[in-house]
Amino acid sequence: MNQHLYLLTGASRGLGRALAQRLLRPGHELLCLSRGTDPTLAEAARAAGVVCEQWPADLADPVPVAARLEAWLRAIDPQRFASATLVNNAALLLAPGPLDRSEALQLSAALRVGLEAPALLSAAFLRATRDWPASKRVLNISSGLGRRAMAGSASYCAVKAGLDHLSRAQALDEALQPNGARIVSLAPGVIDTDMQVQLRGAGAEGFPEHDMFVQMHRGGQLSTPADTAARIVEWMESATFGAEVVADIRTV
Repeated sequence: MNQHLYLLTGASRGLGRALAQRLLRPGHELLCLSRGTDPTLAEAARAAGVVCEQWPADLADPVPVAARLEAWLRAIDPQRFASATLVNNAALLLAPGPLDRSEALQLSAALRVGLEAPALLSAAFLRATRDWPASKRVLNISSGLGRRAMAGSASYCAVKAGLDHLSRAQALDEALQPNGARIVSLAPGVIDTDMQVQLRGAGAEGFPEHDMFVQMHRGGQLSTPADTAARIVEWMESATFGAEVVADIRTV
């Protein structure tokens, strides 16, 4: 039981890719779920001698993905792992602007990827590992926008606020379980990812905080995905993980 299992969504780009790369070290096994596979991640895993399985998965249709994950976990010998961690990181970004400008299918997909998929994957993970002797963790990657509303970002604010409250309720449930999982919803700070590029490239019409994001970039106030991933992994593997259910990496 000296191995540690990590399940990570949205691992092919941005913070998810940086987290996957950071977790590629001896003693770890990874399962990465993304819309596409990442050849560079596979090469890095081979170089590190780490098992890293990648599943192409459409989290806008999360029911079959959750069912596959649960079956996969139930086929594992639970004695192999000292810990098992699910990181719900995937998100689907819409163009900034009022909600009524969003195309219905894209809006539905964003809500499914951002909130329905984490709920279903968490449920599958907890069911399948309920009797494992390993310590268990669920990390939901949230956002400050789940705690502070912003014009032009209604769907993103909604799913992140949902993740925060989902985590609060899950943590209460898991506290009643023997060897229950530790649950955290984490705001990772402002990171220079595709989301920031999209926000800076949007017009000010319908998105009044556009200039703030431009100035943050110009002022060097954005963290890199690699730096943020390093802080998250170090904290995630610490004894303090789970002490604060709704947390911010800048203050933990």
